[in-house]
Amino acid sequence: MQIRRAGAKGYEEVDGVNIPSAPNQISNGHGDTSSINSHTPEFELASVSVVPDDTFTVAQAVNALGFGWFQVKLSLFVGLCWMSDSMEMTILSVLGPELHCNWGISRYQQALVTTVVFLGMMLSSTFWGSLSDRYGRKPALTLCGILLFLYGLLSAVAPSLGWLLLLRGLVGFAIGCVPQSVTLYAEFLPTKQRGKCVVLLDCFWALGACFEVVLAMAVVPNMGWRWLLGLSAAPLFVFACLTPWLPESARFHVSSGENDKALATLEAIAKDNRRPMLLGRLVVEGTSTTRGSIKALLSSSLRRTTLLLWFIWMSCAFCYYGLVLMSTEIFGNGHKTLVPGVDDCHALATTDYMDLLWTTLAEFPGIFATIYIIERCGRKRTMAFQFLLYAGCVLLITITNERVLLTLILFLGRAVIAGLFQAAYVYTPEVYPTNLRSVGVGGCSSLARLGAMCTPYVAQVLFQVSVGQAVAVYSAFALCASIACIFLPYETRGNDLTQ
Repeated sequence: MQIRRAGAKGYEEVDGVNIPSAPNQISNGHGDTSSINSHTPEFELASVSVVPDDTFTVAQAVNALGFGWFQVKLSLFVGLCWMSDSMEMTILSVLGPELHCNWGISRYQQALVTTVVFLGMMLSSTFWGSLSDRYGRKPALTLCGILLFLYGLLSAVAPSLGWLLLLRGLVGFAIGCVPQSVTLYAEFLPTKQRGKCVVLLDCFWALGACFEVVLAMAVVPNMGWRWLLGLSAAPLFVFACLTPWLPESARFHVSSGENDKALATLEAIAKDNRRPMLLGRLVVEGTSTTRGSIKALLSSSLRRTTLLLWFIWMSCAFCYYGLVLMSTEIFGNGHKTLVPGVDDCHALATTDYMDLLWTTLAEFPGIFATIYIIERCGRKRTMAFQFLLYAGCVLLITITNERVLLTLILFLGRAVIAGLFQAAYVYTPEVYPTNLRSVGVGGCSSLARLGAMCTPYVAQVLFQVSVGQAVAVYSAFALCASIACIFLPYETRGNDLTQ
């Protein structure tokens, strides 16, 4: 395989690539080279044993072209999508209490407002995964951005609880595609930078969550929750407008037999990163006729990995959103506003929003700590340790009523579970082959939504009855998930994405 630098006649050596050491030498396949007279018009090919080295894979190309401006641009595109998803999720911690006070809905109805979003996400995750594996990541994300903006905006003018539930369910259906942005992102990252960059992507999630809390603090007391829903849809409109500039996955093109399009994408990476483009023929490794098949996820070679990952993702979402919703319940209990016909109405005050903001900011140190640990201890050990640490944090909630101490405990717990969620996003695309990667991530995301659907009834309903019982449920799930991480059959640290 050879590397060409623009404007140069010879070839240049790049790490990890087999290249002739001079333009007049050719390898015999055993490490020796034979000199060829450049002035002789012909020579006897039969006298030289030649093993051609003129092919390369997308993984080799991505590693050779390195991390540069192309990946920086893609980080901003995908980060905006991730930020929008975070804002729609953070709304749920504010919307339920507001509807409870303004519309007089019960605690179970309040939990249903949260559950219906995750129900839509669960029902759509495998759909978006199959769509992405069959037609590409870019078309799926484009449709996702348009639908999210439309349904988010319509939710702001919902005339009744029934209409609001329907529209928020459709919002959840569209959000189910967002994990495919991580799949697209991971497929353009060199092996050495992949884990670090995917975890850093969580910075956009944390930024979106913080922005939503600040927006709610400014908008809800003065203009109401409807304006909050409408203004929160603005980033979705920006993302929908930017999707035409999203690149399609080169791995998807190769696995679809569209090598010309894949080469064009790789050439764009080389141009943006100012690196020489590889010469030779682009090939695919481990081709398969099964694409986007949920059944293939449960094949003999993947069954154990898939079932364990489903439980890990379900527990991760159950624990993450449980802590988010419990934070609102804990901080809101100190401020009760009497509303005619509504019992136990908790209106969030400015101090409550500030405490929510502090606990949300915890995701940033959680991200950087995960980046440090995940590349040194591996994906499996990192996730197992973080689940154990989370279990310890939620148990500490029962030992004190001191607001400052509770804020510190929630800060640590939020940091741990946020980093854990991103560690799962790093591991899952790495463990599945290209032809099953999107549907694999989509299946895990679907099971995660099942956990998120159940968590409002623990964090918002059971928590009001017994704090100890609610905390015990989250600790038990975290401990079981930690054991599941240990039993995962593959450690993917330092591995290329399988073709």
